[in-house]
Order: sequence, then C-alpha cells, then structure tokens
Amino acid sequence: MLTELGGTWAVVGLSHNTTRAAFGVARVLQRYGKRIVPVHPKAETVHGERGYASLAEIPFPVDVVDVFVNSALAGQVADEAVAIGAQGVWFQLGVVDADAYARTRAAGLEMVMDRCPAIELPLL
Repeated sequence: MLTELGGTWAVVGLSHNTTRAAFGVARVLQRYGKRIVPVHPKAETVHGERGYASLAEIPFPVDVVDVFVNSALAGQVADEAVAIGAQGVWFQLGVVDADAYARTRAAGLEMVMDRCPAIELPLL
C-alpha cells in the first residue's frame, strides 16, 4: 500500500485553511514520519514545509502525490505525478476518476482512490 512508500508526500490542495481536510491529513502524515510538500497555486508554507505552485516546480523527488482536488481535476494531477516520476498517487475520499486510475497504473505507479491515509495509517 502507498502508506508504506517513501517519506515524501506532495499534498495537492494543501493551504493554510485549517477547515480543509488537507490541513489535518498533512499533519497526520507528518506524525507518521512523512515529509509533506504543500502544492497549491498560492505556494504557501504549511506545517513548516515550503509550498510550491505545481508538482513540476518541486526540485526534489516525490514519492507519493496525495490529491485533494475535485474529481474533475484529479486526472490532470495524476498525469503530472507520472510526469515527475512519483511512485504513487493517492486520491482522497470522494475523489474518483477511473480513467486516471487506469492511466496511472498502466504507467507503473501505485494508486489508491477514494480513501484517506489519515484513516489507513493508524490501522497499520
């Protein structure tokens, strides 16, 4: 499962908005030893980690791309994850795109859809 993959997780949609699920999930990822990388058009620093406006701007390898955008945009993010050489893509609860799932798996990446690592990690 993706929770066992490397330690660098790009969290697409993460901002300072404490009411959004991405904010809390990123904190849980950090508690479990994952380095989070905020990816948001505002490129904000969140939880002490510098943000980037896009996946392509991250200047170091990313293991997992955690996707907190709506399903209509998620496929593009999955394609960008493939392009940057990520090992896996995680679509959060409610984010579903079967075509993106198929493309991502065909490219050799691990893929999780419609689940949350903040729920899965404590179960390991």
